[in-house]
Amino acid sequence: MILHSQIIGEGVPFIILHGFLGMGDNWKTLGNQFAESGYEVHLVDQRNHGRSFHHDDFSYEVMAADLLPYVQHHQLSEFMLLGHSMGGKTAMQFATTHPEMVRKLLVADIGPKAYPQHHQDILKALQSLNFSEIKSRGQADKMLATYIPDVGTRQFLLKNLYWVEKGKLALRINLSVLASNIAAVGRSLAENAKYLGDTLFLRGSRSGYIEDLDELLIKKHFPAASIVTISNAGHWLHAENPSQFYQIVIKFL
Repeated sequence: MILHSQIIGEGVPFIILHGFLGMGDNWKTLGNQFAESGYEVHLVDQRNHGRSFHHDDFSYEVMAADLLPYVQHHQLSEFMLLGHSMGGKTAMQFATTHPEMVRKLLVADIGPKAYPQHHQDILKALQSLNFSEIKSRGQADKMLATYIPDVGTRQFLLKNLYWVEKGKLALRINLSVLASNIAAVGRSLAENAKYLGDTLFLRGSRSGYIEDLDELLIKKHFPAASIVTISNAGHWLHAENPSQFYQIVIKFL
């Protein structure tokens, strides 16, 4: 099965992997900018997300393995690879498994270390959505608001809604599999995993996902890595400060 994607522009292949509960479309604005700068941008939906296939298996090993038939299908022998959060872990896994294919690696606001589970409230909110009663996005938003006060987070999650048919909404994500495999999202990169190519880690100034002490572990797995902080941004650094994010990424590429 081949992952779904949106392909924008022509030039050097540049694959972008979204985060947990996201989709490639979250990156469309930046994707258009990268395309205008001479890149063939692939906004990929990872398994159990967006328009890609659903499957009971869910781990970074299988998500990285999904990328191999995708790039073979599109005849990409070498490419730039960027991943955010969960997508960053997938990108690290792929680069350390197939280093000859990754020209440069970019990881947005996630490190190779293990992270504790912290999506429980979001998953509980999504599981509370009863689509036999909910007939509009506004109703879904109201239901999510009882669990999630932040408007931006709710809008991000509501992008997963789609009309199955007239009057019937559903979620594109495979919620049951993602909820049952939530522990897999926080797992660390394997102890012996290593990628020697040019690598850039980007972190948000208001995010705690990559701490100063993490540099030692990052350099162990990625000896050529540099770490850059995006100002006035949290975990969604590419959405909160897209201008600086774009400039730093283009300079690195």
